[in-house]
Amino acid sequence: MQCIYCGGDTSVTNSRPQKRTNSVWRRRECEDCHTIFTSGEHLDLTGSIVVRSASHVEPFSRDKLFLSIHDSLKHREDPLGDATALTDTVLKQVLTIITKPEVEKPDISRICHETLQNFDTAAATHYAAFHLKIRF
Repeated sequence: MQCIYCGGDTSVTNSRPQKRTNSVWRRRECEDCHTIFTSGEHLDLTGSIVVRSASHVEPFSRDKLFLSIHDSLKHREDPLGDATALTDTVLKQVLTIITKPEVEKPDISRICHETLQNFDTAAATHYAAFHLKIRF
């Protein structure tokens, strides 16, 4: 990685995996200007996983997942913070069920609904109204 200040090469001086967010925190030092800064590495699932629904296949989008969760949490005091944390939780659970580079859309919706149900019943109900096909 290049230095964000001078563009020189950097070396990693400290590295820690972040289990909750499925990322890696790194402390870097520039070899030219000796500036120390922090970087974060996150898994990019867009090119690695596809979502299959009944009608089509599309690349996985963390942003779409986040927006669907955020939309269900608009009644809360901190919907942005809650949606960010819940998206990370759902994503971690989705990664545990993946056995091949594709995942079914209903599986993501089910995991998301179950997570919301444990967090906020009203949010789960809102999410179910727009994202789950409920059979009576």
